[in-house]
Amino acid sequence: MSLDRLIEGIARTNNPTVAGLDPKLEYIPDCILKPCIDQYGRTLEAAAEAIFTYNQGLIDALCDIVPAVKPQCAYYEMYGWQGVRALERTIRYAKEKGMFVITDGKRNDIGSTMDAYAAAHLGVTDVAGNGIEAFGGDALTVNGYLGSDGIDPVIKVCRQRDKGMFVLVKTSNPSSEELQDQDINEEPVYLMMGRQCEKWGEQLPGKYGYTGVGAVVGATWPQQLNELRYELPHTFFLVPGYGAQGGSAESVAGAFDKRGLGAIVNSSRAILCAWKKEGCPGEDYAQAARREAIRMRDAIAAVIPAITLE
Repeated sequence: MSLDRLIEGIARTNNPTVAGLDPKLEYIPDCILKPCIDQYGRTLEAAAEAIFTYNQGLIDALCDIVPAVKPQCAYYEMYGWQGVRALERTIRYAKEKGMFVITDGKRNDIGSTMDAYAAAHLGVTDVAGNGIEAFGGDALTVNGYLGSDGIDPVIKVCRQRDKGMFVLVKTSNPSSEELQDQDINEEPVYLMMGRQCEKWGEQLPGKYGYTGVGAVVGATWPQQLNELRYELPHTFFLVPGYGAQGGSAESVAGAFDKRGLGAIVNSSRAILCAWKKEGCPGEDYAQAARREAIRMRDAIAAVIPAITLE
């Protein structure tokens, strides 16, 4: 099961964190951006080439200490087909370096449309009898609010291709409470969705006690993180909102079990822009990202149990 491989990567690196690859051109140092503009002009090609080069440097600097990356599709789609190609190249490069890739697409639809999303991001596309991986991620974020009709097609591909998914349960944004905290039969919507993850996950069992159906639960909601960890013993958490959104090591501690497992915490801007925060030369951006990733790892390690697969 795909999330077993993620858990093993966490244990191997002793690091329950994922680097969010959500690049903007203003994050990219001139030493990368300027040569691309000189070659391609002020075009989408230049932007996409700069993004991929930037990502390569980050992946090279992080691959031995961070088990996973999480590229957010929107930051690539905004640069057209050129940006989407940079996304595919980024996924392929990260996997070549041994990293687990969570594609953050938050896809949501039913029937043949969700079949297509699942095939694109996790499965294979049939071209005259030849199955080809279009993107090749290891897991995909999905929106479960259309119910099982939007989840079953992903489960099918996950089972066939050894992949995983993370379902939106309690998101990190402040207005998530407008819907997700509302009660139905005296139970909040986010808990109902979490229970669905437990149910869906029965179809994708894993060897470390967690299924292939994970949940997205924000670092900005520590009380709900604690509650959901107790209520969803077989659901692995993807925890966004650390760092720039206000989440801290202390606020994510409740996401973990007694083995130091159960969650992987995402940081994007803090890692991507570490070179700006440090005030170091742009040429040192990748090493600055590495230093920030180590700080994050050590901060979380100080407040959770030691990581073990036993």
